[in-house]
Amino acid sequence: MTTETETGSRRPPEAGPPRARRGGVIAAVLLGAAALGALLAVGYWPRAMRARQPAASGPSGPPIVSVASVVKADADVEITLPGSIQAETETAVFARADGYIKRRTADIGDRVEQGQVLAEIDSPELDQQIREAEAACRRSQAALRQAEAQLAQARANLHLAEVTAKRWRVLVDKGVLSTQDGDEKQAALEARKADAAAAEAGVQAARDTIAAGEAALQRLLELQSFRRVVAPFPGIVVARNVDTGTLVSAGSSSSLRELFRIARIELLRVFVYVPQSEAPAVRPGLACTVEVREYRGRGFPGKVTRTANALDPLSRTLLTEVQVRNPGGELMPGMYATVRLRLRRQDPPLLIPSAAFRNTEKGPVAAVVGDDAVVRFVPVTLGRDYGAQIEVLGGLREGQKVVTNATDEVREGVKVRPAAQAKPPAAKAGGATK
Repeated sequence: MTTETETGSRRPPEAGPPRARRGGVIAAVLLGAAALGALLAVGYWPRAMRARQPAASGPSGPPIVSVASVVKADADVEITLPGSIQAETETAVFARADGYIKRRTADIGDRVEQGQVLAEIDSPELDQQIREAEAACRRSQAALRQAEAQLAQARANLHLAEVTAKRWRVLVDKGVLSTQDGDEKQAALEARKADAAAAEAGVQAARDTIAAGEAALQRLLELQSFRRVVAPFPGIVVARNVDTGTLVSAGSSSSLRELFRIARIELLRVFVYVPQSEAPAVRPGLACTVEVREYRGRGFPGKVTRTANALDPLSRTLLTEVQVRNPGGELMPGMYATVRLRLRRQDPPLLIPSAAFRNTEKGPVAAVVGDDAVVRFVPVTLGRDYGAQIEVLGGLREGQKVVTNATDEVREGVKVRPAAQAKPPAAKAGGATK
């Protein structure tokens, strides 16, 4: 009985809790949809208001724009160009004699004077060649003495032949001797003359041999003096490629190694490339300032010394040389430098605010406002950009008004209300860097 009662008293599972869970999910979905709708409304409503605002404000009046005048740039302009510092004079020192480095007296960074010994070369082969040349000269001098003796003998034989021929000619004329005997003596005279001429030529050849031998000896003696490697001019040793015991060869071909490299740095050269637009204003004698990053706030006065007088056809730039004095040695060859050139332009360009132009598919244009307050877009040719202002090389005239805050409302032919003209920022004089 107890079992049946317990069994009969069991209830089926209630369906309440699953329905509650489904209701919660539906409520969450509805709440999320409501939140999403609110976000869409918040984002769409301001945009719709802004879209309707031009139409609503159109009847109330044309849009208000800020304008600025097109002004003429200063005639004086300062340009900044990168350059590379080089020594006024820099040369490689090669050996003029074959041998070994016997002694080295200079190293990298040493200041040397003109004629100072940098190294000495030991060349025993050269000494042997000098001794051979001296012996050859002595032989030539002995040969000259022998030739002079032969010449003296030839001249004596010639004199005897002349006297004999003269006497025999008298005897032939008197009939004492035959004509044949006279002809033989005359032929002997001619032979003696030829012997004398040959002897004179032998003497001249001996003298020429002596001159050639002496010249060869002098050349070897001069090469012997080149065993002392000296500085060609005062400067600084910027490279040293040999040491004691190094084998060196005479010459300066690409296959031979230079002994030293010397540079004169009291006067330096800076090479810069001036753009074509500023090239006509660059002339020798133009003052400039050379600056390097290592000496911030300090400028070294320089001067344009020469130009190439021709533009590079690839870069359209003018190679210009600037010289700067360096008595203290602060500047070093190979440094990167900037050169400031102050130029006077014959036809300065126009300037407009950088915000006054717009890039389009057809190129840059500017919104010009005429006296009738109507906007017209004009194609312009831009030049150097100074940041706040930009050069205009074509398309505008001085005094025209350009819109500096062009929006979508500012279109071709739209009438606008120009606001009070804002004072244009001061234009920097140059500042271009190539």
